[in-house]
Amino acid sequence: MSSALRPGIVVAVDGSASSDAALRWSAREAVLHRIPLLLVHVLSTDVTAAWATAVPAALLPLEYFQGREEQARGVLAEAEALVKDAGATLVTTKFVHAAPVPALVEASTEAEMVVAGTRGNGAVKRLLLGSVSTGLLYHARCPVAVVGADTVLDRPDAPVVVGVDGSRASEQALGIAFDEASLRGVDLVALHSWSDRSESLHPYVNWEGVRAQAEETLAISLAGFGERYPDVTVHREVVFDRPAEHLLERSESAQLLVVGSRGRGGFAGMLLGSVSAAVVQAAGAPVIVARGR
Repeated sequence: MSSALRPGIVVAVDGSASSDAALRWSAREAVLHRIPLLLVHVLSTDVTAAWATAVPAALLPLEYFQGREEQARGVLAEAEALVKDAGATLVTTKFVHAAPVPALVEASTEAEMVVAGTRGNGAVKRLLLGSVSTGLLYHARCPVAVVGADTVLDRPDAPVVVGVDGSRASEQALGIAFDEASLRGVDLVALHSWSDRSESLHPYVNWEGVRAQAEETLAISLAGFGERYPDVTVHREVVFDRPAEHLLERSESAQLLVVGSRGRGGFAGMLLGSVSAAVVQAAGAPVIVARGR
C-alpha cells in the first residue's frame, strides 16, 4: 500500500475517553503496519445549524459556526499530539461538516481500517455502543476496530483471539488475526463453536460424537495459514455452543479479538451477525470486525 495514496487507518475523533483510547490503540497499530493515520472530526449538521446556514438572517450568528470550527481544530490538535506521543509519525487531520456516520463510511472506502471508540461524547450513558460505532459496524467498507474507554491496552504478551465458524467472513477474520499475531510476535487462539445457540444442547447431542466434526471444520479453516505465517503459534479450541460467551471470556486475557461481520447463520442483506454484535458490546480487549469492501 502506498501511504501517499491511501489514508491507512481512519480514526473517528471527538475528544471523549473512548476516542482517546481508540487513538492510543490506533497509533500502535499504525506503527506495526507502517501505515499513516487520518484523524477525522465530524462537525455534525444539526437541524438548527442547517436552518441558520440556509437563512443568513437567522438567530445564530456567524461566530457560532466559527466557534465550532475552532473547537474542532482544538480537538484534532490534542488528538494529533496524543498519537504522536504514542509513537505514530505519519499523521494527518481533517474536520468535515456532515452527518458523522455517512462521513466516516465515505472515509472508510479507501482505508485499511476505521477505528472508533465504543461511546462518544453524545452517547446516552446506559448505551454500550454509540451511534457512530454502531453505524460503522453496519456500513463501513473496510474492517472496523472498536475500543472502549476502559479497555486494557497494555497486554503485550497476551495472544490474539479469533472466532472461527467456517464462513467466508471468518476466513477474512483469520487473515487479519494471523497478520496481527505475526506483527505483534504473539500466539493466536483460534476458537470454533460447533453450535451458535445460546442455550445448551448437551442433553440432546453427544458432544464427544460431534467434537471430531468441529475439529475438522477448524482444521479446514486454518489450512494454508500456517504456511503463510510459520512464525505464529496457533492454539486450537473447540467448544460446544455459546460462542459469544466463550469469546468474551477469552477477551479478558487477550490483547486483541477478531471476529467476522457475519457468521455461518447470516443471510443475504444481513450486515452484522449476532455473535459479532454481542462481542463488540462487552469485550475486554479491542475488537476488529472483519468487513470487506
